[in-house]
Order: sequence, then C-alpha cells, then structure tokens
Amino acid sequence: MPFIPHTEKDTREMLKKIGVDSIADLFDEIPTELKIEQLEHVPEALSEMEISRLMRQRAKMDGSPMCFIGAGAYEHHIPTAVWDIATRGEFYSAYTPYQAEASQGTLQVIYEYQTMITELTGLDVSNASLYDGASALAEASLMAVRINRRVKSGRVLLAPGVNPVYEQVAAAIAGAQGLTFERLPEDMTTGNVDFNALPEGGDPVAVVLQQPSFTGTLDDVDRITDWAHANGALMIGVVNPTSLALLKAPGRWGAEGADIAIGEGQPLGIPMSSGGPYFGFMTCKKKHVRQMPGRIVGRTTDLDDKPGFALTLQAREQHIRRSKATSNICTNQGLMVTAATIYMSLLGHEGLVNVANTCHHNTALLVDGLSALDGVERLFDGPFFHEVALKLDQPVTPLLETLADRDILAGLDITPFVGTDALLVCATETKTQGDIEACIAAFSDVLASANTNSV
Repeated sequence: MPFIPHTEKDTREMLKKIGVDSIADLFDEIPTELKIEQLEHVPEALSEMEISRLMRQRAKMDGSPMCFIGAGAYEHHIPTAVWDIATRGEFYSAYTPYQAEASQGTLQVIYEYQTMITELTGLDVSNASLYDGASALAEASLMAVRINRRVKSGRVLLAPGVNPVYEQVAAAIAGAQGLTFERLPEDMTTGNVDFNALPEGGDPVAVVLQQPSFTGTLDDVDRITDWAHANGALMIGVVNPTSLALLKAPGRWGAEGADIAIGEGQPLGIPMSSGGPYFGFMTCKKKHVRQMPGRIVGRTTDLDDKPGFALTLQAREQHIRRSKATSNICTNQGLMVTAATIYMSLLGHEGLVNVANTCHHNTALLVDGLSALDGVERLFDGPFFHEVALKLDQPVTPLLETLADRDILAGLDITPFVGTDALLVCATETKTQGDIEACIAAFSDVLASANTNSV
C-alpha cells in the first residue's frame, strides 16, 4: 500500500481489543536471546517526502538508454491500459482461486488467457503459467518423462539453438531426477541442426527445438519434429509468443505437431524490470493434459444453466494429492498472466501481426546497416525473426561498454556461447528509423576508434 493508515490511537485500540499491552507482546514466544535491539547499517527512517525523493533519484540512475538487447527479454510497447487494469485491486491482490464462487473474475481471466495461448501455439490445452521460460523447459522435460514411460533413458536432446541459460536451469531442476540434457549436432553455416549428423538410436525421451533460436535463426521445424517422432521421442517446442503471429505454430510442426510447447511470456505486456518478474507458458496435446503441471481453468454451467469457471483436474497440483502431484507449481505468476491477457485482448490478431512485422523490419534495417561496417558480418546465414548474431573482428565487451557510455545498449555479448567474438542484436517495434541510424552511426564511430587505437 502507498501509506500506512493506522495512527498510534488506532494501534492502541486494536491492542486493547485483543488483550495485549504492546505489539512486542504478540511475539513473546520468540526467545529473548534470539532478538536483536536494532539493525546495524540500516539508516534512520525517512518521511514520505524524503523517501519519494530518494527513490526518484535512484530511478534516474538507470537512465533511459536505447536498448537493442534481446536474448529472451524484449522491450515492447505496452499500452497504458494493460497495467492500469492489471493493478486494480480485484486483480492485483488476487490469490490462487480455490473458492470458485468468490473468484469468478480471476478464473475468467485465466480461462481467456488459456484460450489465447492455445490459439497462438496451435495446441489443445494450456495451463495458467509457470515461473519463467527456463523453468518451463525443466517442467516440460519432466512431463515428457511421465508421458513417454516406455523410454527409460532420461535423455533429452536439445537442438543447437536452445537458450544455454534454459539448459542450465533445466539441468539444475531436472538433473537431480535422472534427466540428462545433450546437444544435437550443429550446422556451423546456419547455426541450426545438422541433419546429416543426427545420431541413430539412443532412445531419447524428448527432443527440444527453440524457434526462433537463441541466436535468432529459424530451423526446419517440420523435419526435426518428424525425426523426433520417428525415434520414439516427444517433441517440445520453445517459442517466442510474438513470433507466432508470423511463424508456424508448434501444433502444426511436422506431420503430427509438437507434443508440448513452452516459452517466456514476457513479450506479452510485461515490462523489462531488472530481470523480472516474468512468466512461463505451456500448452500441450489434449491426450497429455493429465501430466501437465500447474493449474487449469475450465468453463462449465451452474444449476441455473449460467456459465461459470472453476479449477479443473486439480489432482495434478500438490494441494490436492501431494504425494501424487505432478509438480509443486501452485502459486505462480498469476498477475503477469493477467497483464498478458489484457495485452493480447487489446492488440488482437491484427495488432500482434503488426508488432511482429515491425520487429522484423526494424531488425533487418539494423542488421543491414551494421553488416555494412568493416569488421562486422552475420555469424549465420538464413532467415530470422527479430534477432541476429553478428561476428566481429575484435572483442565485443569493450565496444559494448563504450556504446553504453553513449546511452546505447547495443546487444548481448554471446562470445562465451558461440566460441568467437559475436554480438546478438535485436530491434523491436519500439525503435524508430532515427534510433536505428543513431545506433549504426555510433557503432561505426566506436569501431573506427578501436581500430585506430589498435594500430
């Protein structure tokens, strides 16, 4: 809340009502030797005016640089109405809607969200979010093991373009449960799967493909999906929801479609805010729904034949059958899901297509301009959506630091991931032609200075 409304008189009256002399008496069960008199290094309390001024000063320290970084978190325009609605008390303080009769508004929002996400991914059923895209990969992998019980290997094969951070998180979460994550061979020209070197046998439980890939490339989703199914593995697609306004939905990959689709929902109306909070989404084929983690809202009718909403298939969550639950995902990123639902509702199909097209157009302008500079070229050939990896003839980090001093966040240094000096750039619909030209000009200037200093 923005302020504490209780006066000292209010506090005294409440303490008198419950029969205690002081607030400290409410904690008398804590042993005295465990209590401290004061917190060291904590400054004196500030007034409302003072704290407001301090926080404004701290916020200004972030500045307002132009951002061309992507790699899983994207700067999109968010209509003001999204968070004006999402932060209303009815949504902002809503908790897990166990009591359907008291939670119809929250339940309807979740139901609408599920409907929209299934339409985007082309699959049958959606849950109501996971913590983020990385943990969604871990949950999808564990889900695949439960579905594909015939396979006992625990091997999950990752396409070259799967986000390396996602792999690290999935290994940390699911590795202790017997899963191993292995990379498929890479075509060094395209950065995608090398179909001429695919392994035979090995009994994989699942294959994971990210589209667009971490480095921005687009893979042959049909071919890899059919290969996965031919080898007895489930197909897990990792997708950017904005890209699905243009690209083929996972549910239509190959002859049978992906079995599970996951991804990071941050592009759908969630601001970039020092790393979070974000939310992960997950959809699957109907036949796999009982193995899907998280909550699902269903639409039904009451005794008067009026429509209503309720949690369904709840035995998958730990609050019903803890010993047999598929996961412990219960309280998750519901507020982020609410914002995403409002965002998708406001933009609609046409709006999402416009955003996606503009992102691709702006990235093409940026990449064409940067690639024309000496010492800069594309790392991989082939089509892209709104991210591209660029190969540089010098270390990337010093260039980025110099550009940051000019209020330009020019991309992400992916050298540790690809083994050569490389930069991942992204341009969304928030960038004007002037922004792109300014980035290219600054990049050219910094490159020229670096080359001069190295002579």
